[in-house]
Amino acid sequence: MCALVVTGTGLTGCSSEDPDAGTNGVGKLSAAKIQSRTRTAAESAKMVRLSGTVVTNGRTYTLDMRLKGDGGTGSVTSQGATFRLLRVGEHLFLKADAEFWSHQDGKGDDGGSDAAAADKLEGMYVKVPTGDPAYKRFSGFTDKNVLLDGLLTLHGALATDGHHEQGGTRTIRITGDKGSGGSLDVSLEGKPYPLRLVRAADAGTLSLTDWGQDFSLAEPSKKETVDYGQQLPAS
Repeated sequence: MCALVVTGTGLTGCSSEDPDAGTNGVGKLSAAKIQSRTRTAAESAKMVRLSGTVVTNGRTYTLDMRLKGDGGTGSVTSQGATFRLLRVGEHLFLKADAEFWSHQDGKGDDGGSDAAAADKLEGMYVKVPTGDPAYKRFSGFTDKNVLLDGLLTLHGALATDGHHEQGGTRTIRITGDKGSGGSLDVSLEGKPYPLRLVRAADAGTLSLTDWGQDFSLAEPSKKETVDYGQQLPAS
């Protein structure tokens, strides 16, 4: 907006405020360069918190994950069931209630042995074998590099879409195909981290926060862990 400036002689005309004043300067760059800068910033950060929704293969997942180079931890909700994931190095653990485990075969709880197994697993960290289908399905949610590489891609022609704000932080927004290919809000303060992603084709919206903020990551104790060996029950 143009503001009138009043001096001792009266109105002297208009002055405009630079929206990029005091920022990291990426708002002045092309959309392609902004995307490159934000990818570099994201890849170089050691930690991030990622929360929101991801739609993949027709299923919606609600995530709240803290990620770092050697693993991650947090919660995932899908089809009304919530479970926790913990990965330290190659070791992946899944923690859920009895109802979650009793329905993993897709047939529901048939009583007897299924109920007994589910009760045994409730509240425990179940070690997921690397060769189990569940490992491939869930480990990606704990992998910072895999998630960011897949999520920070906009589709179609890139363009900037004005200055915005996310959580009190000024941002520049870039879009793919005028928004139909997704949009990404990039911080104008400090490093140009991505702060909010709207994925193409209504495939979810994610917030990326706590960049560089460390958190503890350790395997659960043996008392908290169940190891089924080569394959989870009803995988």
